[in-house]
Amino acid sequence: MASPGPRSKREALLLSLKGACMGAADTVPGVSGGTIALIAGIYEQLLAAIRSADSTMVSYLLRLNVKAAMAHVHIRFLLFLFVGIAAAVLSLARIVSHLLEFHPVPTWSLFFGLIAASLWSVGRKVDCWRAPAVLLFTVGAAFAYGLVGLVPAATPETSGFVFLSGMLAICAMILPGISGAFILVLLGKYEFIVATLKNPFLSENFIVIAIFAAGCATGLAGFSRILKYLLETFKPATLAFLTGLMLGSLRRIWPWKEGIIQKNVLPDPGPDLLLPVCLMLAGIAAVICLEWISSAKPKA
Repeated sequence: MASPGPRSKREALLLSLKGACMGAADTVPGVSGGTIALIAGIYEQLLAAIRSADSTMVSYLLRLNVKAAMAHVHIRFLLFLFVGIAAAVLSLARIVSHLLEFHPVPTWSLFFGLIAASLWSVGRKVDCWRAPAVLLFTVGAAFAYGLVGLVPAATPETSGFVFLSGMLAICAMILPGISGAFILVLLGKYEFIVATLKNPFLSENFIVIAIFAAGCATGLAGFSRILKYLLETFKPATLAFLTGLMLGSLRRIWPWKEGIIQKNVLPDPGPDLLLPVCLMLAGIAAVICLEWISSAKPKA
């Protein structure tokens, strides 16, 4: 009980439910778990918990003072939060995998709407669109557009690439507006990771999940600090670059494709177009509603 975290069963359950909402958000490309953390009022606690995994914790462990290390690292807060996140991710993985396999166009249409609206959500946080911000936005958009065009249909499924995917995807947890699932889509590993989560206790799937989780832990402890530094020191420029990345990467999320190389094409007009368009608009509306709820939430 020495570490920050819930002090009662009710508080523990509530924190786990907030974690479940974050996990559900990060399962879907376009909705950020960080955004949910902001809305749920635990964003600053999350950042503090991440920062607590530092050299002081390591020094306690080296001296075999596990109790002091766990108290320093906010273990109770992280434990109940990640229990909720894991429960949501594992329960939704099978549903999302089924939709991508049997209903790809409507599913990707929803994702496209979510990401397009998240682009607006992040872009509006840039305080001043001066020349440096506009330049970085353009560079980010061009870089992402070219990158997703070069990514092959099947990216490597090696341990190293899975580890890297986890390391990059987890950064979205502390970055409102960018989802971990979106990063996995960009890296071509979204469907692969979701498929392993459908049956997590198969030996081969468990190994992949363990490697991915190790990458997540590394990213959370390391690269997340870099992002935090950039956002604190160069916030407008960093957000402008991230907004550009999101815009350029929409090339990969476009629902209508053809051929082996998955070339983007315009949809054929007709009644089959109604559902994808409605789902795209629903995705846009969902992010706008989340943004409205977040901005309307009174400050403590």
